[in-house]
Amino acid sequence: MPLSRLEILSREPYENGQAFGDVGPYEQIEAIAHYAVDPLHGANEGVVDLDLAPRDDDGLVHFSGDVTILRPLRPGQSNRALLMQVPNRGKRVLARFNQSPMTTEDSAHIDAGDGFLFEQGWTVAWAGWQWDVPRTPERMRIGLMPPQVPLAARLPAARMQLRLQVSKDSDSLPLTDQHVGDLGRHVLIEAADTNEPDAALMVRDGSYGEAEVIDRANWHFDADGHIWLDGGFAAGRIYDLLYTPRDCPVVGTGMLATRDLASYLRYEDDAPTADEVDLVVGEGQSQCGRFLRTYLYYGLNLDEAGRQAFDGMLAHIAGGRRGEFNHRYAQPSVQPTPSFGHQFPFADLPQADPLTDGAGGLFDRQSAKGGLPKIIYTDTSSEYWRGDAGLSHCDLSTGGDAEMPANVRRYLFASTQHGPGIAVLARRTMFGSHGQNYLNMIDYRPLYRAALMNLLIWVRDDVAPPGSSYPTKDRRGTRADVMAALSDTPGMALPDGEAMTWIFPMDLGPDAGKGIGVFPAKLAAAPYPDWVSTVNENGCEAAGIPMPDVAVPVASHTGFNPRHGATGGSGQLLEYVGSTIPFAKDKAGREAAGDPRPSIGERYSDRDDYLRQVEAAAAALVSLRYLLNEDIPLCVGIAAARYDAILAQ
Repeated sequence: MPLSRLEILSREPYENGQAFGDVGPYEQIEAIAHYAVDPLHGANEGVVDLDLAPRDDDGLVHFSGDVTILRPLRPGQSNRALLMQVPNRGKRVLARFNQSPMTTEDSAHIDAGDGFLFEQGWTVAWAGWQWDVPRTPERMRIGLMPPQVPLAARLPAARMQLRLQVSKDSDSLPLTDQHVGDLGRHVLIEAADTNEPDAALMVRDGSYGEAEVIDRANWHFDADGHIWLDGGFAAGRIYDLLYTPRDCPVVGTGMLATRDLASYLRYEDDAPTADEVDLVVGEGQSQCGRFLRTYLYYGLNLDEAGRQAFDGMLAHIAGGRRGEFNHRYAQPSVQPTPSFGHQFPFADLPQADPLTDGAGGLFDRQSAKGGLPKIIYTDTSSEYWRGDAGLSHCDLSTGGDAEMPANVRRYLFASTQHGPGIAVLARRTMFGSHGQNYLNMIDYRPLYRAALMNLLIWVRDDVAPPGSSYPTKDRRGTRADVMAALSDTPGMALPDGEAMTWIFPMDLGPDAGKGIGVFPAKLAAAPYPDWVSTVNENGCEAAGIPMPDVAVPVASHTGFNPRHGATGGSGQLLEYVGSTIPFAKDKAGREAAGDPRPSIGERYSDRDDYLRQVEAAAAALVSLRYLLNEDIPLCVGIAAARYDAILAQ
């Protein structure tokens, strides 16, 4: 079988043996999974360069990856469901379910938070899949390096594009993704030849501004995996480096590791979860939601024995993108670089692409093979404002609504940003991003864990979730339309329309179908449409599911925030970050500011009145099954914290 051996490293009581409700205590298992996959098997078809990877005497491609399992010590009390979470940049993140603090810090400790998942009886597992995460004990990874394509088998034309943008001037930059803080520090992608004559460095202002080629004599690689530029890299400017890396891992083996661990824990008699798991839900956030979309696009949900790995999937904040998870010289942590992850198709079912004359759907391969799971997609406003989420459910030819598959529900968490907001009026994120407006304060996590529980009963009991809620044709417009509607909001800085990010049709070269691209991609003259939700009289989104403190607001909340001039690139859209623009406290303040939005004092008689209305809004969401009944007090507390923060300003 593809997972040939699970090497157990440790078995310890989780959280010192803490009991979680009626389910009781958990144990934490750390292990290394040893995989052996058949490069010629139909189940592995589509994994780029797997056929070129070195094989052992058995004809199989061998690799290994880190594994963590949290399982209840009283299996009879569990819900018999496995949550297979895709690690985000090597991190095991339960904060969006368990209400633990959101942090960028590296830690080997898995914070139980309020214990929600464990009180519900979930078994939870993670498979290391990403080759370029830091080699630290805190991060999960796929071996020291997955199988590699031999140098002789690589095409000379294939190079990598590394996009570099920093928030402060720098003389040199490491050859890796430029995440700030502990989310960064990825493995350096060193050049095969530091004197490579055909390597190129370009610079532009804005994502799609005119590129200027920098003379090769004015920059160089060093022996330590850095690039140096005469005069330095300027904050806010966008640099694209094209070069041939030294290593060429078969990146798509990460998807096989994820599938095969899920199958092993569910089906095999020697698994530590044997006879404890009846169904598997795959869950991924951001990078990992895009990973799950890519996994489905390549039709990988049946293992080599023909068994379905995931019964359900919860793909969060993925928007309409895929990612760099399965092509030559792929960088799994990369986000905004125009590449394989930004290509058509965006929607699940087949449709025509009027800009390229192409046709297809995300599910085509998996539908043909069978084994298509039930899926809930959840997005925030930021995935729409970066330009791609609207493409996932719109008909590109007619501008209408694409058909929604019977196995799919789709939800927009209205007026939210990529990460849950906190009750602080601040303009800098934990990653160092600096916006012109206050950051979006809305904490949508109660909606997310309700979505998980709805998915569970859909898969287990065939009880359908509540209907999809997202920007359909009658509640969507372009980004320009919505900015015009918000233009008279005092204190709201709007992005520079010319500096917006867009999704363009792109030509990646003649071998793109084999996962080998030519960079930079040639972009079409016109981009795809940029559909977002329209807004209501409060400056909040009219489509999607509103948290109670969006339905009963004390501010306008958006999915966009323009980049602050202090970090360069003033007015560019800060991807993943939204805005909060507080209402005036009273009528006098509103009139002095010329604010058309009613003030807090005109809306609510006092704090208690406000929280009574919030509680009623939460109860309404419970009646629609978008919120769990036991989370009404949580939502009231979340709203109270935002009310207090805004009134204290």
